[in-house]
Amino acid sequence: MGNVVVVGAQWGDEGKGKLVDWLSEQADTVVRFQGGHNAGHTLVIGENVYKLSLLPSGVVRPGKLGVIGNGVVLDPYALAAEIDRLAKQGVVINRDNLRVAENAALILSVHRELDGLRESGPVGTTIGTTKRGIGPAYEDKVGRRAIRLMDLAEPETLPSRVDRLLTHHNTLRRGAGLPEFEAAAIIKELLEIAPRVLPFMDVVWRLMDEERRAGKRILFEGAQGALLDVDHGTYPYVTSSNTVAGQAATGSGIGPGQVGYVLGIAKAYTTRVGEGPFPTELHDEIGERIGVRGHEFGTVTGRKRRCGWFDAVLVRQTVRTSGIHGIALTKLDILDGFDEIKICTGYRLDGKEIDYLPASQAQQARVEPIYETFKGWEGVTGGARTWKDLPAQAIKYVRRVEELIGAPVALVSTSPERDDTILVQNPFEA
Repeated sequence: MGNVVVVGAQWGDEGKGKLVDWLSEQADTVVRFQGGHNAGHTLVIGENVYKLSLLPSGVVRPGKLGVIGNGVVLDPYALAAEIDRLAKQGVVINRDNLRVAENAALILSVHRELDGLRESGPVGTTIGTTKRGIGPAYEDKVGRRAIRLMDLAEPETLPSRVDRLLTHHNTLRRGAGLPEFEAAAIIKELLEIAPRVLPFMDVVWRLMDEERRAGKRILFEGAQGALLDVDHGTYPYVTSSNTVAGQAATGSGIGPGQVGYVLGIAKAYTTRVGEGPFPTELHDEIGERIGVRGHEFGTVTGRKRRCGWFDAVLVRQTVRTSGIHGIALTKLDILDGFDEIKICTGYRLDGKEIDYLPASQAQQARVEPIYETFKGWEGVTGGARTWKDLPAQAIKYVRRVEELIGAPVALVSTSPERDDTILVQNPFEA
């Protein structure tokens, strides 16, 4: 298919960093198509460890082009800070390896402050965001009052654009009893950062077409997970963008027919950060054990992740909403040594069995998981690189996952090391 889209098939934190890094070695261009700097991932290349939040993974590899698409909301100060951090590690970011869509909406101080204000509200009203201004920036984009990257190149237009933005935000601030933002301060904020980010500006939809026509391999790198999609996720406990594979086209300006192979990433168990429903969550010693063994803490926030058994209902749902061709199953090694392992195969809602997660928030809170119990395996899967390295019971577990989610397992990751991967099907060669 030529091009590959990587999406999280759960609630994010599925281990996309390792797989994206592995795939980016084969790609020419790596594109971020949604989200902001709220979704972090760690890349380990040789002796070097890189922590990225906004930059596409390809920028740390020589000869690769990283692209931030129009579907991303861009904090220009966060971008500059991330570029500076990488520079200290010897990675030079310039126009040769990074381009940013001219029509990407910007995250400003007004957005960060509003996000923090909302998240400090009464119990039951918060979403559990990273307080980085992502949601408010998307609101302004949809409300047609956003400041976009291209506006920084025309400073004479900024006063009218900022006035339009503050008409909305200062109304909110007056209602909250807060002092209003001054337009001059926002304009100063924009003008100061403009020289750092404008050199990367490009017409990304045209660039994508040029890359495609030149026969380049394009890797579309999704952030977060499909269950956090603003339409198809566990609303309202979702992110503010579309995280399903279809957004790869919309968020970069390439035609949907050029997207290619969709690789979903899923852990061999389930985790979630922040608020929201979690049918298979474990509040016992087993859940704690999974969290400790899996080092389940957020890359960006350091927040402890909630842990539970693999939920085949949810992954099957994301296989359908993202058109997933194959799954990369990660962290299988974390399940080593368990006497029993469970998989959620369905739900019980008000006494009836159902095979999907309802969209209703009230119904989501009432669903009860139906489990299938597996005998655990003896032996170690950690570091396995071929099927014969896996215990027979572990292979049985993987095969059952395939049956339940309706998609083949294309890769199995057995440790954080990039080479500890069982490759069944290379997405770029499918």
